[in-house]
Amino acid sequence: MVDAVIFDLDGVIVDSEPVWEEVRRAYVATHGGTWQPDSQRRLMGMSTGEWARYLSDELGVDRTAEQVATEVVDEMTRRYAARVPLIDDADQVVRRMAARWPLGLASSSPTRLIAATLAATGLTDVFRATLSTEETARGKPAPDVYLAVAERLGIEPARCAAVEDSSNGVRSAAAAGMRVVAVPHGAYPLDPDAAQLAAVTLGAIDELTPEVVERLG
Repeated sequence: MVDAVIFDLDGVIVDSEPVWEEVRRAYVATHGGTWQPDSQRRLMGMSTGEWARYLSDELGVDRTAEQVATEVVDEMTRRYAARVPLIDDADQVVRRMAARWPLGLASSSPTRLIAATLAATGLTDVFRATLSTEETARGKPAPDVYLAVAERLGIEPARCAAVEDSSNGVRSAAAAGMRVVAVPHGAYPLDPDAAQLAAVTLGAIDELTPEVVERLG
């Protein structure tokens, strides 16, 4: 039986992965680094500290990890101030779930960007617990953020359903012992091992209904 639903943010509620990729690609190019073919896939799910170190250390950006984090998030915040890329009907889906279960949010976005996104979409008060991987020891695919959100909700992880789009996100929620509803982004399909970890895979977020969650058991 499911007693709570925990959502990812990027790629599930907001179509932000393409924005993150565009901003970080441009940042790497501007600051003397070299973007790699697998960079975006590796970055998805990393905490702020992890991806900032990756850009600085592995992609050769001529800035410290602290500078990378501040400057990239500043640019993301500017983008979001102009327009938050809400996925069609995602806010309605979240409210539909909130009418039935307590909701949590487990995101790799930095805390200030989560706050800006929820405020812009009117969803701030819908989630009973929200957490950024900035505040956990490890980012996704480690289970830390999902375990912490479940603890804040006061619900055993095994009684939580998680809604994720990325391979690392699915791995994270599954490692926490949750039943995972995968909603892969068309541009970033799940790796085969992650696809096997999902209890159910949907084609779009508007396919997520209370009935889908109830069928998870």
